[in-house]
Amino acid sequence: MPVETMGLWEKLLLGVLVLLVLLWFRPGIKAAFKERRDASRDEWMSVLIPIALVAGFVALLMMLV
Repeated sequence: MPVETMGLWEKLLLGVLVLLVLLWFRPGIKAAFKERRDASRDEWMSVLIPIALVAGFVALLMMLV
């Protein structure tokens, strides 16, 4: 079964959708960047450790295939 590529109108619609989502989340992103400056080292570690574990697990799965 062949995979069809996206048509021009689908790409344009997807681009508009991405732009609308970015504009919709802009206030929250702006506030998150403001709070990021005040975050402590422990708060950063509580975010980075799970991300590192997930990345390591994905890398392990890729090596097994």
